[in-house]
Amino acid sequence: MKRVVVITGAGGVLCSGFARALAAKGDAVALLDLNLEAANAVAKEIVAGGGTAVAYKADVLDKANLEEVHAKVLADLGSCTVLINGAGGNSPRCTTAHETFQTGDETASDLSTFFNLDKAGFDFVFNLNLMGTLLPTQVFVKDMLGKDGCCVLNISSMNAFRPLTKIPAYSAAKSAVSNFTQWLAVHFAGEGIRVNAMAPGFFVTNQNRALLFNPDGTPTARTHKILQATPMGRFGDPAELNGTLYWLTDPEASGFVTGIVVPVDGGFSAYSGV
Repeated sequence: MKRVVVITGAGGVLCSGFARALAAKGDAVALLDLNLEAANAVAKEIVAGGGTAVAYKADVLDKANLEEVHAKVLADLGSCTVLINGAGGNSPRCTTAHETFQTGDETASDLSTFFNLDKAGFDFVFNLNLMGTLLPTQVFVKDMLGKDGCCVLNISSMNAFRPLTKIPAYSAAKSAVSNFTQWLAVHFAGEGIRVNAMAPGFFVTNQNRALLFNPDGTPTARTHKILQATPMGRFGDPAELNGTLYWLTDPEASGFVTGIVVPVDGGFSAYSGV
């Protein structure tokens, strides 16, 4: 019997890769994304290749909407076996212009500084990443109760280990996702539901492309800093996440593994800078 894998943020670069990889292994995949067009494109690709996939428009911050989507997934594919909480992201509204404090930041009004960070923007980023993990878990983990071989995989970030400059809300939110992963793992251990997280390092996605590359395709100054701090000296290929994905969602390969956060980062988290 096919496993049913539910993936939030499934229209994005990394999570669409997860969908393709697991569908290729024979899983039925439910692709949830606020951008239905993006999720549909991936689902059609999977189906064209002989796999099973259905796309759903879903708002991970709206529990009522998630319940409606849950009912559709049950009707179309069956009960959830694996939940991948991949929805998340940052916002320019809570990104500082400077990496570190500069004199005048405290009174500046013409640029974004720590002192005038938009609270609504901070709330949005924190909610998208943390509440966007909590709410789908509340809805879909109910399917896993009393079943064998079920698990949750949260997508944290290298920011949870090493907070990056300029993006305090995203870094704090991903740190919360890692901590929440541990809490969930303990809470559901007695039910046999494993909960782990993956912490990708630096991969080029639709969200960060403009920060990493200039309009002419040349790398930005931030890219140079990232690669200098990554011992392998390059960005990751999304396919390089698949080994960790297979391992953490396989009840035979990782049946006694729960409550961990696995960095996939080219050595970034191991490098002191000297």
